[in-house]
Amino acid sequence: MDLRFTSLADGVTRQIESLGDSLSETFFEPVIRIGVTGMARAGKTVFITSLVANLLNRARMPQLTAQSEGRILAAYLQPQPDDTLPRFDYESHLAALTGPTPHWPDSTRSISELRISFRVRPSGLLGGISGPRVVHVDIVDYPGEWLLDLGLMETSYTEWSRQALERAEKRAMAADFLTTCRGATGLDDWQEPLAQGLARSYTAYLAQARAEGFSDVTPGRFLLPGDLEGSPVLTFAPLPPEDRPARKGLWREMERRFEAYKARVVKPFFRDHFARIDRQVVLVDALSAIHAGPAAVADLNQGMEAVLSAFRPGQNAWLSRLMLGKRVEKILFAATKADHLHHAQHARLTAIMESLVAGAASRADFAGARTGALSIAALRTTVEEVIRHDGQPLDAVRGRLADGRQVALYPGALPEDPTRITKGHLSGDHWLDEDYSIMNFSPAVISLKPGEGPPHIRLDKAAQFLIGDKL
Repeated sequence: MDLRFTSLADGVTRQIESLGDSLSETFFEPVIRIGVTGMARAGKTVFITSLVANLLNRARMPQLTAQSEGRILAAYLQPQPDDTLPRFDYESHLAALTGPTPHWPDSTRSISELRISFRVRPSGLLGGISGPRVVHVDIVDYPGEWLLDLGLMETSYTEWSRQALERAEKRAMAADFLTTCRGATGLDDWQEPLAQGLARSYTAYLAQARAEGFSDVTPGRFLLPGDLEGSPVLTFAPLPPEDRPARKGLWREMERRFEAYKARVVKPFFRDHFARIDRQVVLVDALSAIHAGPAAVADLNQGMEAVLSAFRPGQNAWLSRLMLGKRVEKILFAATKADHLHHAQHARLTAIMESLVAGAASRADFAGARTGALSIAALRTTVEEVIRHDGQPLDAVRGRLADGRQVALYPGALPEDPTRITKGHLSGDHWLDEDYSIMNFSPAVISLKPGEGPPHIRLDKAAQFLIGDKL
């Protein structure tokens, strides 16, 4: 009864919020909520920082139609509307990227928000009738690992354990955890240090899997615990199914904590934040997965399907009740680090991204949501040049490595047929040259002229896709 009452209350609250948003947009000032997510190392923090900097100073944004037509009269930051969320630390991140000793800012660890507002002159006849108006864009930054947890909501502990252990059995880095897991089965009596050790071992395996390019690393909060670190809600792990687990045994306790994680961690995120997003950016480090080889690309495909499931609530009864018919209007999938390739290969990277999205989306019903795919670099760290190897010219890129050296590197050539990557038709453990292994470029020292944002690749096209129609 309590659960039904809670669901009813959530539904009423969402209806009131939806009505308020509609009234605000119709009679006052439109508000667009853009979610930005992606897996580890996809560049969410850099993407948001450079996007905001280039929306405030738009000299490098010719593909943003409202800018090229001269209709954006002003753009400025405002206090965010949600007082309970941390503000995205734009100023510190921009200083890290553009200061005298530029470096990468800290990565996303939790959810944050930033509001940028535009004073825009409408196009066509409306421009002369209504005059300028204000459009607010709220950017919500959150870890992509949290989206993967959606699949847990209608999954039992038994089923989740079975799936997690099947994946672990195929991954060498899970050996220590599997040994610990086998020693913790069938226990009718246990102590808290045992549960903590099991959770630590599982978390260490997930961290190693993510470091080696794997995307499926649920539960998402295990790697980004925040203030929940050490709490029972994050102190569980998968265990092999037991026919008749003891009522006070370890298996029952792991099951209880798994259910608490869903109710107290996963559900509040989707209810309070995800259900309010209008447009979504999913950043993908496709090049690293391609370099890692077929297993990493196959895992990326599975991760994309899991992420996409969050944008088709009709496939998930729990999410359908929460969304009340609301769906994300646009979803942009962006392959990052395009500056690691010569521009001659950018079209191939985009084609691979489109193939990845098409494969995952073919089983999805977006009910009118528009999807797009791009290859981008939110901050360009390289310049292009031609080098010679064995007498042959190679289209290379030059940049500054983390140790300060300036080097020109050739990462290899992507195939013209994207399905050779996305369908695993190429043989070998690695699909890019060894040069890609050391392509850990640092931000270049840049000198920005008045009105300029940081250099980028196709960030203006991304902005046009996401908010161009609202400007």
